[in-house]
Amino acid sequence: MKLLSGKTCRRTFAFLRVNLEAFIWLAALVSFIFHDPSSVHYSLCPLHNLGIDFCPGCGLGHAISYFFHGDIVRSFEAHPLGIFAVALLSYRIFSIFRMNYINYKLIFKS
Repeated sequence: MKLLSGKTCRRTFAFLRVNLEAFIWLAALVSFIFHDPSSVHYSLCPLHNLGIDFCPGCGLGHAISYFFHGDIVRSFEAHPLGIFAVALLSYRIFSIFRMNYINYKLIFKS
């Protein structure tokens, strides 16, 4: 039984390689779907870890998670740009897949 031919394997890995950024952003957004926004967690924010109270990005992850859970008001309260960040990342993911799909079709015509 032959699993994948060499040509198919090369095409698959090329597709995954050129779309790596989109897969990383998609995994990040999916992780926010399963994240409980009301939970307290360790922060990766360097400003927060240095003891600085103000950080322009703090709350963005909670805002995205609240948005995915359908709580728009709390999303906006956590960070006003949370909904905009979801729209921006969704557009970026779509544009990467679209651009690379067009290039993929041109390069690997069968």
